[in-house]
Amino acid sequence: MHKLVLCRALHADAMKLIEDRRDIALTVLTTAFRGPPMQKELAAAIGEADGIMVGLEKIDATLLAGAARLRVISRFGVGYDLIDIPQCTRQGVLVGVVNGANDQSVAEHTMMLMLSVARRTIEMDSSVRAGTWMMQQGRRMRELAGRRVLVVGYGRIGTRVARLCAAFGMHVSVCDPAFPTPRIAADGHTPAPDLMAALPEADVISLHLPMSDTTRQMVNTDFLARMKPTAWLINTARGGLVDEPALIAALSNGTLEAAGLDVLVQEPPQPDNPLFKLPNVVLAPHNAAAAWECYQKMSMRAVRNLLDTLDGTIDPGYTVNPEVLRRNK
Repeated sequence: MHKLVLCRALHADAMKLIEDRRDIALTVLTTAFRGPPMQKELAAAIGEADGIMVGLEKIDATLLAGAARLRVISRFGVGYDLIDIPQCTRQGVLVGVVNGANDQSVAEHTMMLMLSVARRTIEMDSSVRAGTWMMQQGRRMRELAGRRVLVVGYGRIGTRVARLCAAFGMHVSVCDPAFPTPRIAADGHTPAPDLMAALPEADVISLHLPMSDTTRQMVNTDFLARMKPTAWLINTARGGLVDEPALIAALSNGTLEAAGLDVLVQEPPQPDNPLFKLPNVVLAPHNAAAAWECYQKMSMRAVRNLLDTLDGTIDPGYTVNPEVLRRNK
């Protein structure tokens, strides 16, 4: 009998995949759709687990030390910066992600933030509700068409964002050292191999990078100073990519016009976070992938990663450390 632990219940279609298996004993730590990480609960349940599904729970060496039976960790998402991948590999634990399941939803969310910043949607909504109808003060609304957007990171999400921006009539540049410039040019975009040199030309910077030692706080004081004072920063990737105090200062002193953020350094943030007081910021609660359709796709992939690993049929394309497959085989 295989024992699986889900940190939270998933879409009914995915839950049925498990329920239909007679060789699975299932533990669900919470039925809440969203909520804080189930860190303590997971620590108590992981000891007997063959596989676990995690969201924003932190998987470190201490937790893994108490998981002698563990074979697979399925991440409900595509980022894995909260998981100690080297230790998982040493311990023979496969780490799976839901590649391809959330691309469309996050790309649409990126455009929502971009449009909300351009049209001052949140401020206008508040003005109407307050009875003042149309605001006359503050920064001007803008069109997206004709603006220059720099897409930083050209993976599954970045490529979709670039296409959507082009459909809005924006001039699209792409920076991603992992992709050869001919490929970017063939997609109809302008390659920008030198990120820092491209910043002064961009009206919008959209981040689509994983979190790593090399990308942590890459958007710092120097980065922001190179941007146009009329430019916007959009981040639907990871909050840690941004030096938050530097961003707050830039938004406050006119170095940067506006920002749209789905992610923050601390989630949920403290109530006194200075970003809350800035009218030129649109905030979302890290819910770019929370659309119902995306929830279903991510749930199905997260469960399949667990079951396929136990069955020996997992596609390496959904794994972070496929070398574990070769070694275990």
